[in-house]
Amino acid sequence: MFLDVNGQRLNVVSFGSGPRTFLAHGGWVGNWELWQQPFELMSPRWRCVSYDHRGSGESAVPPDSITPQALLDDLFGVMDALEIDRCVLAGESLGAVVALEAALEHPERFDGLVLVDGSPAVTETARPLIDGSRSDYPATVTWFIDACLPEPDSEHLRKWGRDILLRAEPEAAARILECYLERERQPLQLENLSVPTLVLHGTLDAIIPEAVGRRMAERIPDAAFVAIAGAGHVPTITRPAEVVEAITNRFSDQ
Repeated sequence: MFLDVNGQRLNVVSFGSGPRTFLAHGGWVGNWELWQQPFELMSPRWRCVSYDHRGSGESAVPPDSITPQALLDDLFGVMDALEIDRCVLAGESLGAVVALEAALEHPERFDGLVLVDGSPAVTETARPLIDGSRSDYPATVTWFIDACLPEPDSEHLRKWGRDILLRAEPEAAARILECYLERERQPLQLENLSVPTLVLHGTLDAIIPEAVGRRMAERIPDAAFVAIAGAGHVPTITRPAEVVEAITNRFSDQ
């Protein structure tokens, strides 16, 4: 479905009718399909919701409308439009930053937090993706996807990943990273996070090293860390069953 959220039209999906809601945010210009396979496994027990955040997938917006605050406001806008009072919130890669900010701002709206191959901030290591998006977006996407998915026998998944990312406009892909580097803000106070958290990280992640995820988990008071052996940057695509198992183990008793 398409919903009008904060002056933009966003592509939103909802699966399942379980008693609890799981809301997922994709990374960089990866759309909701990053969570498609976990949703297929979770939907018998969960209401699973995601959306193409502005600039990704079918949520085309003017690039200058992409800001950290807009991405955060959109998350709450989608929750309000679908009448989601509380949920378990997930963020993959860049989506982890949005998820952390949301949980710090309104912890009362979240029963849990799932951070997949994420980091608490966008750093200058993103500069090649920004510059590459503007100079040769297709080649940059190919390089990025190959780095994201090192798992053997995954060429079909790499093709899927390239198709997902190439739906974005090159300038939108650049802006979604650049706007975080331009923003002046104090580092996120992870020590103040009061939401039960699961940090998942692939041991072969070449985009955000496993050590970054481990350090993030150590700073969050009620966090569990799970390493997915042999997985790269997008285990939601390459290892969906292990992702769902970890989520179920962490939040089944709530």
